[in-house]
Amino acid sequence: MTEYVDAVNGATLSRRLRHAVAASVAHETGRPKRTASAPPMRTKRLPWNVAYRRRAIGGDLFVALFTGLTTALVAMPDATVLARIAVVTALPVLWLGILSLSHGYERRFAGSGPEEYRAVMRSALYLVGAAAFLSYAAHVEVPRLTSLVAVTMLFVLGMYSRQVVRRDLYRRRSAGTETQATVIIGNAKSVLPMIREIKRAPQQGLRVVAACVSGLDLSGDLPSEVEGVPVFGYPEEAMSAVDLFDADVVAVSSDPDLHGPELRRLAWSLEERDVELVVSPGLLGVAGPRLSIRPTAGMPLLHIERPVMSGARRVVKSVVDKALTVLLLVVALPGILAIAVAIRLDSPGPALFRQTRVGARGEEFQMLKFRTMCVDAEAKLAQLERDAGNDVLFKMKSDPRVTRVGRMLRRFSLDELPQLANVLRGEMSLVGPRPPLMREVEGYEPDAVRRLRVKPGLTGLWQVSGRSDLTWDESLRLDLWYVDNWCLALDLQILFRTARAVFRGAGAY
Repeated sequence: MTEYVDAVNGATLSRRLRHAVAASVAHETGRPKRTASAPPMRTKRLPWNVAYRRRAIGGDLFVALFTGLTTALVAMPDATVLARIAVVTALPVLWLGILSLSHGYERRFAGSGPEEYRAVMRSALYLVGAAAFLSYAAHVEVPRLTSLVAVTMLFVLGMYSRQVVRRDLYRRRSAGTETQATVIIGNAKSVLPMIREIKRAPQQGLRVVAACVSGLDLSGDLPSEVEGVPVFGYPEEAMSAVDLFDADVVAVSSDPDLHGPELRRLAWSLEERDVELVVSPGLLGVAGPRLSIRPTAGMPLLHIERPVMSGARRVVKSVVDKALTVLLLVVALPGILAIAVAIRLDSPGPALFRQTRVGARGEEFQMLKFRTMCVDAEAKLAQLERDAGNDVLFKMKSDPRVTRVGRMLRRFSLDELPQLANVLRGEMSLVGPRPPLMREVEGYEPDAVRRLRVKPGLTGLWQVSGRSDLTWDESLRLDLWYVDNWCLALDLQILFRTARAVFRGAGAY
């Protein structure tokens, strides 16, 4: 606790300083200073979620129209002109309607998490069900080719459209637009971690402008900052901070002193100002789909679902893994053969490299890779200086053991293509934690052992979030989050992001 108190010691602003800050804000924004006596008139502007929803609907409409035209022209060779027009006209309406019913446009899922992608998946399945219902109940014959082409295109292009819209949102937020000015309220011990987590994910759009903190030594009268955020005062002064900084969101960290009646009154005051209220439950690493409210004895209790990857969920993941792996092998086979020949011509030794790795439940297996180093690379390992900044993994830039062809393969992760065979054998998954060496597992802390609850992956959150540039702690945090919050939509999202990360070649060496 001392660390947090020292960080914000004397951080409250004096009355004189608050007037100065208010005058400065009024001068910069051209707005008069506000008081907290009455709810201020907020500037009319298009909320970010409305703009995002319009772009998402526009993308889905384009996908549905394009799919309808393609289906009518390609997959309906014997259909009449009227039938083709009906498909082109009805498909956009049907697709947008099903997406809406599947929560594809809800604000709470906009721009973050896998729920938008899950909505696209559910909508594609519902469309198959609708076609089956029409065939059975209404005696409307829907050709199988037509259904297959339409559903496949809607699913693939719908997922891609959401990815494009989301990347556009992140680009806008990186440029400083479509963000939400946020005031954080809470105890000193919980406010600092919350600010750090928000700053770690700028794509979520929360821009912290002030903090109202309790548990401080307020003997001083000098301005101060916490993680670059000005401390305005106590939580009781939150509404003044909201008015002064024109906040869009108030985020309450887990604070035992701010609950019940106090939190309810805060919500009422924010409602009058059209300001959002978000409350942190104090749980890190738990995704939204695992959280729900369970009313018990008149109290709303936060229910946390257990992270489960067993039974039907494990079977679904295995089936999807093998189906996509077969497809990838068919597409990549010519390239695999060409790479094998290039390796043999570049340096002496076999094209494939086998290494013992640790899989799910601590079981060892032989992982396959294209050889990217000289044949005596393991013998030379002890002679090399270790890269500072990663205490468990050994990753070295400009490793002298890497061959010319190997350097190119590593840059675009082509050396990992043989691991598709490991996926077919059931030893790995397409998406999962990085497959560790035994010496790495022996150095694991208790928390890190949880990575071994699932099969290691050919790609994963570590792959799309920095690859070898990540520290061990960052890699571990991402792997543990994946283990606790896995879902099929998340796997598909990671696969889409992997292709972009591989083409860029960033963080690979």
